Amino acid sequence: MIFIEVVSISKTLGLKLLQEEIVQCRLCPRLVNFREKVAREKRLAYRNFSYWGKPVPSLGEAQARLLIVGLAPGAHGANRTGRMFTGDRSGDFLYAGLYRAGFCNQPDSLHREDNFQLIQTYITAPVHCVPPRNLPSSEERKNCQEYLFKELNLLTEIRVIMALGGIAWKSILSVSRKMNWNVPRPLPLFGHGALCELTSKLTLIGSYHPSQQNTFTGKLTLEMLVDVFQRARRVIEADA
Repeated sequence: MIFIEVVSISKTLGLKLLQEEIVQCRLCPRLVNFREKVAREKRLAYRNFSYWGKPVPSLGEAQARLLIVGLAPGAHGANRTGRMFTGDRSGDFLYAGLYRAGFCNQPDSLHREDNFQLIQTYITAPVHCVPPRNLPSSEERKNCQEYLFKELNLLTEIRVIMALGGIAWKSILSVSRKMNWNVPRPLPLFGHGALCELTSKLTLIGSYHPSQQNTFTGKLTLEMLVDVFQRARRVIEADA
């Protein structure tokens, strides 16, 4: 019992130190310039806010069973608030779905100091800085992939990885090879509700990203999102 507690403390500390490393990262000059430019110029509606303007750390706890992988921070969402999927409509949509599926304690998160808490869930991204036009380059994704690899080595209780969008799906499959997980050949195609068994205890599930482009057009509805979260819960509970 003591050994388990020590290991848990070690992983929690490891994740904390990793997030501190991420926040200090300046590997990608284009992203550094853009995130800081957005933070200086601001959107008129948020002119009185102090923007975060740095790489956005991941959110959650070391004992999480569900890992959600997004794309990158929103320019006036997480790049402003400093918390993943907070402060914009994509985050509002995602957290409403998580709340309905029982993976968080409230249906929204407005800033880092609110009472929002994830339940058995950890949220990260292939890229931790806001990219111009929401399109990180392959080199920028490669630079940030090392952080995802380190997180996966620390998040040993994860049973389901949910990829929000095609870039997240490809990022997980790419880092899976480095983790020595089972990556099927040919590579499984991304789709909403797509499934891939990475190990005997780890399932990858695809979901459309809760971007405004997807949610406003009805490509992704709240019911569709809740459905994949409930599917993730069934996988997690079957392993309990």
